[in-house]
Amino acid sequence: MIFVTVGTHEQPFNRLIKKVDDLIIKEKVIVQTGFSTYIPEYCEAHKMMSFEKMQQTLRDARIVITHGGPSSFIEALQFGKVPIVVPRQEKFHEHVNNHQVDFTKLIAERMNNIIPVYDIDDLKMIIDNYDQIAKTKTIIYPPLRSSERSPASPVSSSTVARTIRKRLSATN
Repeated sequence: MIFVTVGTHEQPFNRLIKKVDDLIIKEKVIVQTGFSTYIPEYCEAHKMMSFEKMQQTLRDARIVITHGGPSSFIEALQFGKVPIVVPRQEKFHEHVNNHQVDFTKLIAERMNNIIPVYDIDDLKMIIDNYDQIAKTKTIIYPPLRSSERSPASPVSSSTVARTIRKRLSATN
């Protein structure tokens, strides 16, 4: 299963949702659409999800695709996933500036634990080759075995954030 989350930012992220919906994907796709106005035809869509449902969906996903908000991709990292990160871009009116692009580039370069997608037309190739690409990424902590994960605490977000801060400050 592929899980796509665009977070809770009030500007739509129709570009990502429409692209995923248009791709011919031969597995179940669940999309958390947030404030997007595009309604997927071929994916299971949820405007918002409860914390428990989000955690379960992250746990069950083979691939997680997120926007460039740190909370979303850190949450995927907590479950031992290498997220595909598609940052919202100002030129498409998806955010007020390009801070998601800048932050995604910083994390991709310094941490090597996400798969960034800056050109939405590259998404199909990334999904098709996900397993090979994910193997080239750094896991910053050992993921918990699924039997050890609870919905409320897969790996603490403070542990992940602390590790990222440490790695970023070491490269300055």
